[in-house]
Amino acid sequence: MRVPPLSPLLGLGLSAQVPFQSLPAPSSGNMSPKDAFQFKEGPDVFSPKDLVELGRPGAAVANHAGDLALIPHSKFSFEENENKKKVFVAALGSSVEPVELATAAGGEAFWLTGRTVAHVVEGENKTLDLYTIDVTFHTNEGIVDVLRTESPRKIGSFPTNGATNFRYSSAGYLVFSEYVYPDGQLETVKEQDEAWENRGTTALVYDRTYERHWDTWAGPKTSTLFSVPLSQDPDHEWHFGNQFVNLLQGTGHNSPVEPFGGTEDYDVSGNQVIYTSTDPDHADSAAWHTRQNVYVVDIRGGSKPKQLTSGTQGATHNPVFNEKGTKAAWLEMDKDGYESDRAKIVVYDLTKDVRYTLTQKWDRSPDSLAFSKDGDFIYFTAGDIARIKVYVLPIPPTPSESTTDPDLSPKYYTPVPINEDGAASGLQTLYFGKLIFSKSSLTSPNDLFFVTGLKALEQEIVQSDSVAKFTGSIQQVTHFTEDELKGKNLSQGEDFWFKGAGDIDVHGLALKPRGWEEGQKKKYPVVLLIHGGPQGAWEDQWSTRWNPNVFVQQGYFVIMMNPTGSTTYGQNFTDGITGDWGGKPFVDLQKGWKHALEKYPEINPDRAVAAGASWGGYAINWIQGHPEFGFGFKALVCHDGVFDTTYNGFSTDELFFFNHDWTGRPWDKRSKELSQKFNPSNYVSKWGTPQLVIHGSKDYRLPETEGIGVFHALQQLGIPSRLVIFPDENHWVINHGNSLKWHYEVFRWFDQFVGDKAQA
Repeated sequence: MRVPPLSPLLGLGLSAQVPFQSLPAPSSGNMSPKDAFQFKEGPDVFSPKDLVELGRPGAAVANHAGDLALIPHSKFSFEENENKKKVFVAALGSSVEPVELATAAGGEAFWLTGRTVAHVVEGENKTLDLYTIDVTFHTNEGIVDVLRTESPRKIGSFPTNGATNFRYSSAGYLVFSEYVYPDGQLETVKEQDEAWENRGTTALVYDRTYERHWDTWAGPKTSTLFSVPLSQDPDHEWHFGNQFVNLLQGTGHNSPVEPFGGTEDYDVSGNQVIYTSTDPDHADSAAWHTRQNVYVVDIRGGSKPKQLTSGTQGATHNPVFNEKGTKAAWLEMDKDGYESDRAKIVVYDLTKDVRYTLTQKWDRSPDSLAFSKDGDFIYFTAGDIARIKVYVLPIPPTPSESTTDPDLSPKYYTPVPINEDGAASGLQTLYFGKLIFSKSSLTSPNDLFFVTGLKALEQEIVQSDSVAKFTGSIQQVTHFTEDELKGKNLSQGEDFWFKGAGDIDVHGLALKPRGWEEGQKKKYPVVLLIHGGPQGAWEDQWSTRWNPNVFVQQGYFVIMMNPTGSTTYGQNFTDGITGDWGGKPFVDLQKGWKHALEKYPEINPDRAVAAGASWGGYAINWIQGHPEFGFGFKALVCHDGVFDTTYNGFSTDELFFFNHDWTGRPWDKRSKELSQKFNPSNYVSKWGTPQLVIHGSKDYRLPETEGIGVFHALQQLGIPSRLVIFPDENHWVINHGNSLKWHYEVFRWFDQFVGDKAQA
């Protein structure tokens, strides 16, 4: 596709990018005390330090009875230099405060019964210990008013220290994952670990990909699923078995799937385990395939897994059973080699051996799902216009044969939303028309929400041909960070729309700075934040890394746009960036920038900066080489961005990503033409804007030489520039101290060029 001309935007009256000759280069070392940059801080300011030290609640998990929930929580303190990890128990439908589990910090907790929690924590001699903890409570007129956890009791240990991702089956088996050597035995891991560490060399040798993935070099171990008996006798004593069965032994399957797989990669029901695994037929070419198959296997082992997928699909995610174990569902993409294809809900009737696609006609991508307890409905989360909502659909009668496009009435493919704002996760259905989910937003990390009144909605969906609407109750159960955020006046963000490339409606979010007053023309500095992916989006969601409210609280007007390639706006919009990285998205960004400056005259275009990571970092480097775009940025920040697109096609870990987005391998004719056309390194001669470059040495998605190459070019051109390398970070900055340093360098850089002193 021919890229629309960009030159008309030269006449928009935007300030030109500042030529590098007029600016002094920053010091390469520490700044002197008198010039040292300092964050804006105070009791009413949400500073970067506040962000790093703010509590981080995880997604809640309810017991089978649906009256209690476990919530993992971590909170870092710079003063103590410690990240305190806890697990809380909350009572659903009650205002009683959550209580902390009385065991060692950290570890993983999960329910065994409605009143007994299992907690796995680190023990001695590189093992993990398993404890049980009883939860007791008192009710007043049916409402919990006193909640307690009893003393833990140790019931056994695992022979390794890496067991994780626990799920308990009512049939009396515990399923978990662990990394094992080719023999597949859990009991030999410790001995083989010692032999591997003492092998007398550090060489790693590979005959196939992946040789490294995300932030880890591949070793001799792979992840697999184990089961072990765990049951309670008539005297209520728990017994932990010592026979660990590798459920995937001899299959060539690995689950959970690297690099981010967890409990969402498998489910248990009675004596069955359903899981997703990379296609073993692609073991020698894993880096350029995304196909995953779904299998079901006996929880006791000893049987060959049964494949439920067709074998012609792409990636699969989140396989789940219904309560009776008679049906399964999972998320499935059509295309192998494309990680951002539209995810569709597939239902498999295990009794009739029939598979069908439920959401073929719905142009959104679900990302987690759960059957209702009676199995007649399926609930799921999905992104829609920068929000992640909970939806529900009825389960239709099973077709007579497998199909990807069953003939269904509209009620079966028209999802009904439960919530309209924020970012929902951790969806779990409960009995009696209830469910829980966790939700974050631009103004708050995760809290637990309790939904009731779903039976009435389900009845309306079944009985009416009109579009149903949820009228039940959504109750917020926890308020973990409410006190710490009180008085900080975080911005909820403001939606705006504009016409982008091809006259398509494009969405953005604006967050106004502290003290903003309408009508104060050209007062506030502005930062354009550009998201990564590129198949991603800025959403009404909390982030501990790129949190727009931190920029707002440091005095910046924040503009975030979701240009062509972004998710939650339909698959055609997402697919629009394929083969066009430097085309339509930048038409969108230019038009959106013009729209924002007109809509918000309080923005000072002479104090404009921009920052982005991953594809957003590519965008920074692309903008750097195209001053004719007319953004007028005075400083840029590129975090883990693409500098040379062709090199990226050879060096990245997941080769399928480049092969899809550039329509071929880096040496194929069309792909090579496109990567040269949209290659930032080809436009270095036009660079002229001061730029901060940040990169992690353990970033194998975009190797650190991408950032170093950008820095070397900037330095040789004499453009004010600084390189910040984090030797121990991957594509993200996760370490708490590194996060604070990241924020310091970013805000110090911007302040140097558009801060109050720079304007004096």
